[in-house]
Amino acid sequence: MTGATWWVPLDHPALAGHFPGCPIVPGVVLLDRLLAFVGQPCDIASAKFLSPAGPGETLEFRWQAGASGAIRFDVVGGGRTVASGTLTPRAP
Repeated sequence: MTGATWWVPLDHPALAGHFPGCPIVPGVVLLDRLLAFVGQPCDIASAKFLSPAGPGETLEFRWQAGASGAIRFDVVGGGRTVASGTLTPRAP
């Protein structure tokens, strides 16, 4: 399993509008960060957002390629799964 860690900046621009007074990290930001960490072009085959992540939180991104080539991922923060799903690598 491969992984990377990201600390959510307190002033991340996406937090201001999602949601004022009770900011959470938008799912698209989590997926964007995941794809940057994976480092290869992928399509998002499935994604489930299970628990909100907030500013100042440290998130652990974990992924592993299976025999089929699909990449299974989890985003974990504070001992809970924040998101999980599958990526499909694009053909070169």
